[in-house]
Amino acid sequence: MVILLKRAYETPEQNDGFRILVDRIWPRGVSKDFAHIDFWAKDVTPSTSLRKWFSHDPLKWDEFKRRYINELDDNPKAVEEFIKYLQHDRVTFVFGAKDTLHTHAIILKEYIENKIN
Repeated sequence: MVILLKRAYETPEQNDGFRILVDRIWPRGVSKDFAHIDFWAKDVTPSTSLRKWFSHDPLKWDEFKRRYINELDDNPKAVEEFIKYLQHDRVTFVFGAKDTLHTHAIILKEYIENKIN
């Protein structure tokens, strides 16, 4: 299985495979018709308090990553449920953040790849 990352504002493509929105809130200005989301994975996204604390500040990235991984570790049932949706050759984690280098989707991808390999 291949996991790809893509912003919600990018045009969906056939080779995206199964598209999973990995944000707790729907991306602003993106219609459901445009997004072509197959599953919305709210339960494995950063908590509201963690998301607000991070506020996309690159200086907080390392601590954000540590805290987010702790949240995932503390919620094994949600992670197990999420993994059930990954039974496709190609999966795309869709996210809304502008900063593609400091998004929780990167952390989630790495975390899940470590779990399933």
